[in-house]
Amino acid sequence: MPQSTPTDLQNNTAPSTAVDPTLSAEGYSKTLGRRHVTMIAMGGAIGVGLFMGAGGRLASTGPALIFSYAIAGVIAYLLMRALGELIMYRQTSGSFVSYAGEMFGKKGAFLSGWMYFINWGMTGIAELIAIGLYFQFFFPNVPVEASAIAALALLVAVNLLSV
Repeated sequence: MPQSTPTDLQNNTAPSTAVDPTLSAEGYSKTLGRRHVTMIAMGGAIGVGLFMGAGGRLASTGPALIFSYAIAGVIAYLLMRALGELIMYRQTSGSFVSYAGEMFGKKGAFLSGWMYFINWGMTGIAELIAIGLYFQFFFPNVPVEASAIAALALLVAVNLLSV
């Protein structure tokens, strides 16, 4: 492997003659570790909306809620295992939308992509409202909308720092 020159180190660039063996044909690199993927999965599964919704449901249904969550968890686990098998069978650089396109055509991919976008758009709004309600519990004079918008601004600012 060639040595980096001082110019490469100052400009924070890779050496010009080096070929990165970890790059795929599409130019992607697998740099996420197992712990990164685990934390992303936990962050996607556990949110403030889950706690907000579980409290009301637990009060109305009691311990039967545990069985409902267990059944939904088993179904989600089986779905993720099936998606993992599909990924191992047909490796592609796209997401599940590309698999929908292969299996169901362009209309299926279009529908799958937009349904995924709408799902996370609604989930994001629900999470922000839950943050606003939790904030209002501790500061009752602050409107829910103001704390939700402040949480959104903070989230956007933190994400823009890495850009």
